[in-house]
Amino acid sequence: MSTIAIEHLTKDYGHGRGVFDVNIKIDKGECYGFLGPNGAGKTTTIRHLMGFSKPQEGRTSILERDSWQNSAQLQNIIGYLPGEVTLPSGLSGTAFLHMMEQMRGVKNRDYLQMLLARFELDPNISIKQMSLGVKRKLAIVTAFMHDPDILILDEPTSGLDPVMQETFIEFILEEKRRGKTIFLSSHIFHEVDAVCDRIAIIRDGKIVSEFQSDELKQKHDRIYRIAFPDEDSYNAFITKPFTFTSKNKRKLRARVQIPADQVGELIASLKGFHITDFVEIPFTLEDYFMSFYDTGHHFEGLPSRRSERK
Repeated sequence: MSTIAIEHLTKDYGHGRGVFDVNIKIDKGECYGFLGPNGAGKTTTIRHLMGFSKPQEGRTSILERDSWQNSAQLQNIIGYLPGEVTLPSGLSGTAFLHMMEQMRGVKNRDYLQMLLARFELDPNISIKQMSLGVKRKLAIVTAFMHDPDILILDEPTSGLDPVMQETFIEFILEEKRRGKTIFLSSHIFHEVDAVCDRIAIIRDGKIVSEFQSDELKQKHDRIYRIAFPDEDSYNAFITKPFTFTSKNKRKLRARVQIPADQVGELIASLKGFHITDFVEIPFTLEDYFMSFYDTGHHFEGLPSRRSERK
């Protein structure tokens, strides 16, 4: 049984806006990353999953219960952090947390105090006077205060400073070790790469790739930067039948992209050349993500739903 299931979800707002045939299944204890730029369809998907919107086609469910039909019940047991935080300005942070405790039947105040200390949040001020970062911390504490087993997080570190972003990542890793099921939507590569077991890339409302995060490090082309001491050597090398991602005649160096199983051929081709530098350029989640926004290029070696549709 999948803890979270999104099946053929479609909501077409017209003019190419919305989500189209989105399919996601998340197992218990898994952290799933939903990666895409603003406007790609991440928040629309989450709003349907939370039961705020009714699907035009398809279905979303949590614990095998339809999100739309059981929205009130499910929202009470989920830790939800929206991308845009809206809080009642007439309350203090303390009053707001007390109200949420009563609504959720929270009885473990020790856990709440731990969260306040962890995220360095003093709630004893008016929400109206809080900065964006403090409001985001208050929203984080509110999402976690009832210690839910399922977390749905939409751009969770938006508005946090870099130190607090790292604190949040460390906390999510701890929640993973406790067996929490986490759906994390973000456009921050480091955040997704650091905590997620599986990752989906969404573009224009469609999932174009879904993969295990460790596959990214194992199954991709290698990129090497090679430098030469003279122009003759450089000119001779760039005529080789390799894929060059860049050529810099002024610095006499070039970058070669090559499948992992062909690295030996690259090494052999350098026999007889004098070289001054040979460096592997680390491949990142950002590199792979950006390949879907460069229509002339796509990295091979990982499952791509875009290529399946062709």
